[in-house]
Amino acid sequence: MITAQRVAKAAGKHLTRAALRLRMAAGEKGAYGCPACHATVPGFFRYGEARAWGCPRCGSSPRERLMHYLLDRGTIALPPGGAVLHCAPNEGSLVERFRSGAGDYVPADIDPSRYTVPGMQRVDLMELEHEARFDRIYASHVMEHVPDDARVLSNIARSLKPGGEAWLIVPLWAKPSEDGAMDLSGRERERRFGQWDHVRQYGLDFAERIATAGLSVEVIAARDLPPGDVATMAIDDVLFRARR
Repeated sequence: MITAQRVAKAAGKHLTRAALRLRMAAGEKGAYGCPACHATVPGFFRYGEARAWGCPRCGSSPRERLMHYLLDRGTIALPPGGAVLHCAPNEGSLVERFRSGAGDYVPADIDPSRYTVPGMQRVDLMELEHEARFDRIYASHVMEHVPDDARVLSNIARSLKPGGEAWLIVPLWAKPSEDGAMDLSGRERERRFGQWDHVRQYGLDFAERIATAGLSVEVIAARDLPPGDVATMAIDDVLFRARR
């Protein structure tokens, strides 16, 4: 669905990324670093209201860079040779990282035809029926799309091995979580939840929903990381680390 908001965000993204690439081509020395591609860059391009969002070299998002930062520092870890379910694998650098470290890497989406990732599988989280298969499940900006998040979280909990972890990132606002009816129009969803295909908007009380599914939860927020690292790498977002 094309909306004025989507057009404006895309235009700002492409214009600011092009400007940064010109500066890089002119030999400007960067003062920033991207943990996704390890490039030194003169800044990050804009996307919507976020003035420092994407890496001009690899296109990584703030949440993608947060994941690399946490993995690089051992705050979170992939068990060597483990089983990883990667939901909606849009972030190429994480696809490479997860695949190289996993013995059983499953990139999946309800519509795998949207991706060029090798080995894509069709997985509907509403119907996920695995029993203790995965060491890690990563779902970034997925939960706000599913019809019944309580059911999906219960399925995720069952699919994790004992000691396994789900790494969940969702769009957040400062208010409590709010759900919408499935029959809302795309424009109404955009007005209420920021995007035409979102069926809810989460607050930090998302942690309570995860806990209700029987998982322990640790909230890892970019704002609590060293400020110098956050500024230099343009890291943002909140990781909900859920453990079985």
